[in-house]
Amino acid sequence: FREALEQGGMEGYFSLAEQFHTQVEPAFCGLGTLVVVLNALSIDPGRLWKGPWRWYSEEMLDCCQSLEVVKEKGITLGQFSCLARCNGAKVERRWAEGAGLDTFRLELKRATSSERGPHMVINYSRRLLEQTGEGHFSPIGGYHEALDMALVLDVARFKYPPHWVPVPLLWQSMQAPDPTTERSRGYLL
Repeated sequence: FREALEQGGMEGYFSLAEQFHTQVEPAFCGLGTLVVVLNALSIDPGRLWKGPWRWYSEEMLDCCQSLEVVKEKGITLGQFSCLARCNGAKVERRWAEGAGLDTFRLELKRATSSERGPHMVINYSRRLLEQTGEGHFSPIGGYHEALDMALVLDVARFKYPPHWVPVPLLWQSMQAPDPTTERSRGYLL
């Protein structure tokens, strides 16, 4: 962490960490991740959360898919992108099948070397990381360029704390197809 910080690869970490949130339902990893990013970017939800506060929470993210459906099936990379856009975020979506590892590294470096964004969200297969479960969304908190490792801020904190993953393995985990769309997974900026 300290080395990545000294190398400039942790610039977005603190804005994400101060908004870090544990997903409230097993299939809400996409929603939990989006809450972290929207709040880190200080995007105004345009409605009250509780009392006078205007803050994102998962129950506010129902514009592209009903929460009941998400609770049962989760969301796809395309649905995540839709939710982010309809809540005021500018989103660049990358399917892993259409980008290369070198491009991913460059965008990872860009996302982690800026304090105010863009932030990177990955959609990946847990199995390839030898974790339980299948598809998952998480924000990226940092990049250690010398070791070529990314810090995954897992919103399923009850399962896995934030952890460092070698970038080639992370890239490989995004190549796994999403059974719902039959496309590769990917990432968003």
